[in-house]
Amino acid sequence: MMNLATPEISVQKLQTSLQAKAKAEPDYRFYSLWDKVCRLDVLEEAYRRCRGNRGAPGVDDVTFAQIETEGRERWLENAREELMSSNYRPQPLLRVWILKSNGGRRPLSIPTVKDRTVMTAAMLVIGAIFEADLLDNQYGFRPKLDAKMAVRRVFWHIRDHRRSEIVDADLRDYFTSIPHAPLVKCLTRRIADGRLLSMIKDWLTVAVIERDGRRTTRTAESRTKKRGTPQGSPLSPLLANLYFRRFLLAWRKHGHQDQLDAHIVNYADDFVICCRPGSSETAMVRMQTLMNRLGLEVNETKTRLARVPEDSVTFLGYTIGRFHGKGGQAFLGTRPSKKAIRRLLKQIHDRTTRQWYPDTPENTVAVINRILRGWCGYFDQGPVVETYNLIRQYVDRRLRHWLVQRTGARGRGFKRYSQEYLHETLGLYRLPRARADMPRAKA
Repeated sequence: MMNLATPEISVQKLQTSLQAKAKAEPDYRFYSLWDKVCRLDVLEEAYRRCRGNRGAPGVDDVTFAQIETEGRERWLENAREELMSSNYRPQPLLRVWILKSNGGRRPLSIPTVKDRTVMTAAMLVIGAIFEADLLDNQYGFRPKLDAKMAVRRVFWHIRDHRRSEIVDADLRDYFTSIPHAPLVKCLTRRIADGRLLSMIKDWLTVAVIERDGRRTTRTAESRTKKRGTPQGSPLSPLLANLYFRRFLLAWRKHGHQDQLDAHIVNYADDFVICCRPGSSETAMVRMQTLMNRLGLEVNETKTRLARVPEDSVTFLGYTIGRFHGKGGQAFLGTRPSKKAIRRLLKQIHDRTTRQWYPDTPENTVAVINRILRGWCGYFDQGPVVETYNLIRQYVDRRLRHWLVQRTGARGRGFKRYSQEYLHETLGLYRLPRARADMPRAKA
């Protein structure tokens, strides 16, 4: 009988099987994994995911469009042949710099499409295994978990369990600081396949190329320092979770969680420790000690103690603290942080400046809609109506101003560009007017 299973379905079956084995036998080490990475269906699914992310090309300048034009099936077969014959070698990463909201920059290391596909194939295989080992307070880059769940977990600790003293921690350059030797130990605890381990080590130490006009520089920082997982690699989120798991296990093993009633909530390199009153200072000292042992540096200037509700704490874009309703009644809840709101308004402002006058109103509204839908899709917890109203007013005013200015007309455009015109004719997204019920409680 013909097998009609798509690569996505067959990979899901493989992952289910691997994860079931890992859950059933916590000490089991997997020996035959490289052959699964090389499976054509796994590579096809990996390529599909990479293409869906619409990433930029790497150092070889090969794009997804080129691969599709020249033949995706042949390209995947060639890649598989390289892997099976041990001729595959990862190419250097292309480093670009991304502006941060505070004016700084962070490095992004872009693999070639081929390397990205192979890394994703490896992630599809080993990710299913290590998913069984990650802890229930790790929320980053995991199936069926997200940042909003982490925020709700923090709120639950504060409201329901009175763990109202918070260690708001910050690690300095976590991804680029992870030491390779203990990270590899995290991997070998489950992986006994030498070819796969060797390939992951190669990916960790691959050279980096940076282009600045006509000048090209090549460095091997990771190989020299023996630290770091490249931000931009499909494997980095999983590796970062695995290493952070060491800290979480040590926190429990040394008794800090039970002795101090201090519970950690983690998302990628962000984490807070929710403590019972009077224990947060001790928790912070013990956290710093463990991080030092793990070879990680705590950013002391950004790490602070907060006592909720007298203080507020911002975690993953949400501010948790005491707010006041229309009647003046105080409540404990979450709201989008001021920083998150300012960042959104700046995006809207930057998309409605003079440089965009040649663009059509329909296209500009389509871009604004994508921004608003994405933002509101995340910031929809708690009493957000007041924030939505502020954003709605700003967007309407800013869009009208842009429409007036691009035509050289005068005035504010209230008559010419009415609410009906903005929302019905142009299709501007209507922000929800209903408020979410959680998280919120009397303060």
